[in-house]
Amino acid sequence: MNKETKLRILNIIAKAALKFGSETWVLKKSEEQRLEAAQKKYLRHLLGITKLDKEKNQCIREKTGAQNILKEIKQCQKKWLQHVQRMGIKRLPRQALKYRPEGRRNIGQPKKRWRDQLHFEDQGTRNAPNT
Repeated sequence: MNKETKLRILNIIAKAALKFGSETWVLKKSEEQRLEAAQKKYLRHLLGITKLDKEKNQCIREKTGAQNILKEIKQCQKKWLQHVQRMGIKRLPRQALKYRPEGRRNIGQPKKRWRDQLHFEDQGTRNAPNT
């Protein structure tokens, strides 16, 4: 198979598998690294490059024309947010987005929430406090 065919198969099957359900994920740094590593592994295999060849990741992306998987996931999340915001008030996803629980959160570092993740990415900060 030629490179173009392999790349099309990669885009159809592997990316779909990596991004399945990603609209509602809250990604930790370790999970982001694992997704990037999986994508790089696919691309290296596609080009027949091993880690011993010491090719830079940017060069591999340029050769294949692949976009960073995390950027694609962030785009999917923003599309999902816009979709939910257009929904009627009675719809469950819209209610879940607007839900504010009563009471206090547990002691310790607050868990990352989906809406906080999107809000802080728009501002360009990753470690902003949760509200």
